[in-house]
Amino acid sequence: MSRLNPAANVDAATARLSLAPLYWLALGTFAVGTESFMIAGLLPDMAADLHTSIVATGQLVTVFALAYALSSPVLTAVTGALHRRTLMILSLSAFAVANVMAWGAQNYWELMAARILLAAAAGLYVPGANALAGAIAGPERRGTALAIVNGGITIAVAFGVPLGALVGDRLGWRMTFAGVAALAAAATAGLLIGLPRTIGAGLPTATLRERMQVARQPVILMTLLVTTLWAMGAYTIYTYLALFIASTTPLHGAQIGYVLFTWGVAAGIGVFIGGKAVDRLGPGRVIIPCLAVSIVAFSLMSASGHWLSKTWALVPILIGVVAWGIAHWSFYPAQQAGLIHFAGLRGTPIALSLNASFMYFGFSLGAALGSLTLSFTSVNNLGWTAAVCEVAALILTASIGRHLLRAQHQAIASASRIATPGRIFCRNP
Repeated sequence: MSRLNPAANVDAATARLSLAPLYWLALGTFAVGTESFMIAGLLPDMAADLHTSIVATGQLVTVFALAYALSSPVLTAVTGALHRRTLMILSLSAFAVANVMAWGAQNYWELMAARILLAAAAGLYVPGANALAGAIAGPERRGTALAIVNGGITIAVAFGVPLGALVGDRLGWRMTFAGVAALAAAATAGLLIGLPRTIGAGLPTATLRERMQVARQPVILMTLLVTTLWAMGAYTIYTYLALFIASTTPLHGAQIGYVLFTWGVAAGIGVFIGGKAVDRLGPGRVIIPCLAVSIVAFSLMSASGHWLSKTWALVPILIGVVAWGIAHWSFYPAQQAGLIHFAGLRGTPIALSLNASFMYFGFSLGAALGSLTLSFTSVNNLGWTAAVCEVAALILTASIGRHLLRAQHQAIASASRIATPGRIFCRNP
């Protein structure tokens, strides 16, 4: 039909052109996602090079995630008066510089400082990129715009992280930071060229008080705590996944990178499955099975590490990794959809921003919990510890369901009393 209608061809070309800046924003989120997740596969080599223990090196993950969680809402509110285009360019430039600092770090503390700067820059860029995507696309294409921008993080988990592990194994961990710096620099150049100067002018930003008002709503706060527990469980084992695989299976070196790649592909599949399942079944019917599968997957991994030889443990552990990747990232779109339902149209941007902060707070707690598990028990117990966090998330999710059901019954009962004849005049005896 479009071949017979020149106007339709023009409209389609205009739509593609108007969405083109989103791909530069997505390249930035791809760089952020790669840097955020890739370090898990590099910890053993980094610890050896920096002359620190695995547990101490793991704190680089804890501090990054905690700095992201705490700085993102504060810095986003403080910089609300800045032009969004300018803020995106400055934050991504800072992210590139911080990666160069990490590449050249001479000791543990210099690398720690670089990670804190990376977290602050990433915490500014990702929420800003999502807000700007909505402004670029307009209400009618906002879902597509957000999918494009957040797709950068999904692709990073699926391909950027395992690629970083392989590069780190062949060329050293420093080259992974150099590669991410190059990605961030390319994305910054793309924003300079591809983002119109008028984009994002006057775009409102929620204040800290508005964020707190949304977070204080009981159902939303409980849902955000579920996000924290979910992320906490995953990062308890993900932070030390390279060490876990090396200790419980015959795999080593670049072979561990292939496991990370497998997990990443499973995660990409999980995001797709989760989004489709939410549309068909609703968030609640997706969240609970995902948490249940995660519990089984983590338990299978630890049980295999404890009770099977390295050769025999390989297959069940790989099954656990795949099941975990799919279930973990199927949960995420369902949790976002649930928050959108609870927060309403006006509260949605704030709720999703808070969800990201609570997720990174969970990452930081999970990395810390993983280091405690290694300090006081053994690497084989990481799966059990992760499973406990997911059990807590499942229990809290069930309690949210009961709370909502009770509120619904009370609302129906209240409406029934008001509608009953004769009751209206009994309020004042």
